[in-house]
Amino acid sequence: MKVAVLGAGVVGTSTAYFLAEDGHDVVVLDRQAGPGLETSFANGGQISACHAKPWAAPGIPLQAFMWTFQADAPLLFRPWRFDPALWSWGLKFLRNCTSEREHINMDRTLRVALYSRKVLKALRQKTNIQYDQQINGILHIYRTTPEFDVGRHTGEKLQKLGLSQDVLTPEDCVKVEPALAPAVKKGEITGGLMSCDDESGDARLFTDELAKLAATRGAKFKYGVSIKKLEHNGKQVTRIVTDQGDETPDAVVLSLGSYTPMLAKQLGLKVPIYPAKGYSITAEIENSEAAPTVSVTDETRFMVFTRLGNRLRVAGTAELAGWNTDLDPVRVEPLTKNVMSLFPKASSYKDINAWCGLRPATPDSVPIIGATPFENLFLNTGHGTLGWTMACGSGRVIADLISGRTPEIDVDGLGLERFGG
Repeated sequence: MKVAVLGAGVVGTSTAYFLAEDGHDVVVLDRQAGPGLETSFANGGQISACHAKPWAAPGIPLQAFMWTFQADAPLLFRPWRFDPALWSWGLKFLRNCTSEREHINMDRTLRVALYSRKVLKALRQKTNIQYDQQINGILHIYRTTPEFDVGRHTGEKLQKLGLSQDVLTPEDCVKVEPALAPAVKKGEITGGLMSCDDESGDARLFTDELAKLAATRGAKFKYGVSIKKLEHNGKQVTRIVTDQGDETPDAVVLSLGSYTPMLAKQLGLKVPIYPAKGYSITAEIENSEAAPTVSVTDETRFMVFTRLGNRLRVAGTAELAGWNTDLDPVRVEPLTKNVMSLFPKASSYKDINAWCGLRPATPDSVPIIGATPFENLFLNTGHGTLGWTMACGSGRVIADLISGRTPEIDVDGLGLERFGG
């Protein structure tokens, strides 16, 4: 079967790999010059099933409102700005801010994340793919007792759903990550949670290497391609019109992240994805012993710190400002300030590469994976901050569906139909 995958980010490329492995004739179309050059380019680097807690939860609307008056807030949005797309998305988000919906959405997200982690491990064992990976877990640190209590409560919920975490004292945190010793000595860390089975690695490097593996299995990657239109006959997508010629595949997979709604709209499909702009900085490590070896999540400051070879990646913050990709220095400053505070001797931080990218967020924080009302159109998008975490699992699920197999996990509640359209 000829399958066109639209999008060469980590999700689209993973989908292409598994489809090619199944023997399909795969073509991948992307507007960039290579794989993983947009949202997958410089993310936090975490493969973090531990972050399955959805954004939509009780108490979040009030907190988000308070943050609207803080330019460097972890989550920034301006509800008074004229943005019908945000308003529509926001109403759906509010409907998910209940305890019942939080539990349902956490279960769905974790289902995909745990499965994806398993698929990634099998892929690594089979191919020996290298991407500056660290397989020694993710450490969550807390700076106040109330926040630590909330973290443990969330950890208990995740444990009931299948994710185990260890509760750590500040001294335990140092045993896991010695580079945190100065912060613990100053009394800045109250406690921690350790997700031992989670991982980290360079998503862009992984995407690039996986694209090469997919190509050896017959997948064709066409870069610098602008997709103009999806033609259909009411039942199937019949043609993909691009600025470099047309494609007439048997099946189509939309993996365009935050840009999925634009093409889906041509087919009359409403895909509730809104971009959440995230920021990161990357610095060269100059003192290896002072840099973390375990990926660290600062749960108080909503930031992650990940070692990628001889580089230190710091990522965090989210900005709901439409499809704007301009880099705001005000949003970068907290990342620089906090890494210099937590790991002051790891680098001189003279040369910092700042980046921002649009994460495709759904109102319930659950990705959209599966079939659509069109017989040959599939969605694999809306992974939000967990695209790297869920890429392999969701790619495998789509390949199974197109190949006529029953996926290894329950896909109930993952499709577009849960939004009523």
